[in-house]
Amino acid sequence: MRIIDGRFELVERLGGGGMGLVWRARDLALHREVAIKEVRPPDSDGMAEQIRGRVLREAQALARLNHPHVVTIHHIVDDQFPWIVMELVQGGSLQDRLGYGPMPPHEVARLGREVLSALRAAHAMGILHRDVKPANVLLRPDGSSVLTDFGIAAVRETPSLTATGSFIGSPEYMAPERVNGYEGNPASDLWSLGMLLYVAVEGRNPMRRQTMMATLAAVLQGEIPQPERAGPLAPVLAALLRRDPAERPDPDSLDRMLAGVLTGSVTMPMRPRPKRGLAIGVSTAGVAAVVALGVLGWNFIPRTQAHDPGPTFTPPSASVPKQSASDEPTEQPTEQPQQVNLHTAAGMQALTAQVKRLTGSTKVVSLTAYPTYASFEAPVKTDKEVYDTFFFRDGTANKQSNGGKITDPLVDLNSFDWNTVPALFRKADKILGVRKPTAHYLVIDPGFAPLFGKSPFMMVYVGDDHRTGYLVADAHGKVIRTYPS
Repeated sequence: MRIIDGRFELVERLGGGGMGLVWRARDLALHREVAIKEVRPPDSDGMAEQIRGRVLREAQALARLNHPHVVTIHHIVDDQFPWIVMELVQGGSLQDRLGYGPMPPHEVARLGREVLSALRAAHAMGILHRDVKPANVLLRPDGSSVLTDFGIAAVRETPSLTATGSFIGSPEYMAPERVNGYEGNPASDLWSLGMLLYVAVEGRNPMRRQTMMATLAAVLQGEIPQPERAGPLAPVLAALLRRDPAERPDPDSLDRMLAGVLTGSVTMPMRPRPKRGLAIGVSTAGVAAVVALGVLGWNFIPRTQAHDPGPTFTPPSASVPKQSASDEPTEQPTEQPQQVNLHTAAGMQALTAQVKRLTGSTKVVSLTAYPTYASFEAPVKTDKEVYDTFFFRDGTANKQSNGGKITDPLVDLNSFDWNTVPALFRKADKILGVRKPTAHYLVIDPGFAPLFGKSPFMMVYVGDDHRTGYLVADAHGKVIRTYPS
């Protein structure tokens, strides 16, 4: 078995995602089992130091928190990429639990108070979590919860590591103000908590749509259906899921409301609407523009989290726990895989071949191609009315998660002239006003048809630490429109 830092023996892979893997390991010095997070960069193109900084930030954030409902960090190994050694939580994740169906309102209220207490402790130290969702809430065997994965937390004293205009987090749990380009504040984490509670009690996410763009648009202006199972929890959800963050309850009021659900005395505190609050409402055209820029600014995180059903639930009594809920396949990665450059004709042809292998067709719902990996949504091979989400890297694609029903037209990857892609990236570098590009990717998404027409088209994104821009081209590589930084 592999041993890290001469002390931690890797026993079993528990899960992972676009930013790394989580292992169950044995601490040979203290003779106990731990969870250890190994960072695996999504792209080797100038991102090593940024990813290192993000991981160190996670470790520092966790080390500063000593709270019963925040995962405990034991140690950090500063290797080529750091490893974070944490407590091993034995009961699976909330996402795993929801695989068995919705939870009763009183149970959800109790869990909500625990997660709220963890967030309050983090906020008191200037830490925003920014990715509160069921996969990041772990459950101990006694049923108590632990908030984990502060990997994208915004620490007040730490400069931002991502390009201006980028979004980080899971779109269907993201607060509207963050989709609208604001950094967010503690009230933004409370929106995410409210969406988590809604999903836990109702069994569905009201923001989830077929594509990331549609999901972000729903977060900005989509109607939130009245809950059907929430019972006494319904006023809490109504208070939290207000698009103006100033109208959401403060933590003290929220805790009293959740406590009221448990005692049968829930009340609905109404915060006065300020004369000048953060504007969330925008026109339909504005939503389209904001969402287009938001999707194109989604650095570092592949589009594999927009549909997040999670693995089968592992009961607390099982001997092999789930430390991290993820849609990434659990088989061991192959050794020394051959890297594919997806910004070449050969790379996109290899990706197209994998789409056909998995689905029996070259048609997709949407696709995003980074230099060395891609995510795409495509019809299920046995049922062309629904789609799944897939992840491609090192020449091979695998299913990441279940998707949903197909409602928009598909696009055929064989309709594109991939030979034009390298020239499009060179042109984008030259004309978009991004002086020292550090991020490039290609987006194909019929959901943008209202903006650019129904014919197949592709969008090339270029960005650095301060500027972003993109161009739109038809299937033959002819530039239709440019959006300089």
